[in-house]
Amino acid sequence: MSQGGIVYALAGGALIGLSTVGLMLALGRVAGLSGIMKAALWGSDRAWRIAFLAGLVVAATIYFYTHPGHIQVRTNFPAGWLALAGLLVGIGVTLGNGCTSGHGICGLSRFSVRSLVATLTFFSVALLTRYVAHHVLGIVP
Repeated sequence: MSQGGIVYALAGGALIGLSTVGLMLALGRVAGLSGIMKAALWGSDRAWRIAFLAGLVVAATIYFYTHPGHIQVRTNFPAGWLALAGLLVGIGVTLGNGCTSGHGICGLSRFSVRSLVATLTFFSVALLTRYVAHHVLGIVP
């Protein structure tokens, strides 16, 4: 990784950490994206959730256009596999009662054993999935 890449990674990690702490201090809420998304669609107290999600989209869009070439868009992944992957992630988030941001960032920072188990499960399954997709099924170049 280049020095510029390391700086971006450190800055991104610091911003994620600050935003999760800020949300906890300001609203007493955990920055778990699956929970924020679910409540933004079907729950109460929707205004801050919609603003949070909009901020993610706006920030990513600004970065994409101000740093051309830094984000690589994949166009060669089969749509059917992508849809199946999205469905399985949704099922996993439901079964795990949260996502990697809620468990992996917020839960681990609170020393939650449940979040540690969830995060280890998420990442173990991700590694296994990548291996199977690349080496067994040959669908990931």
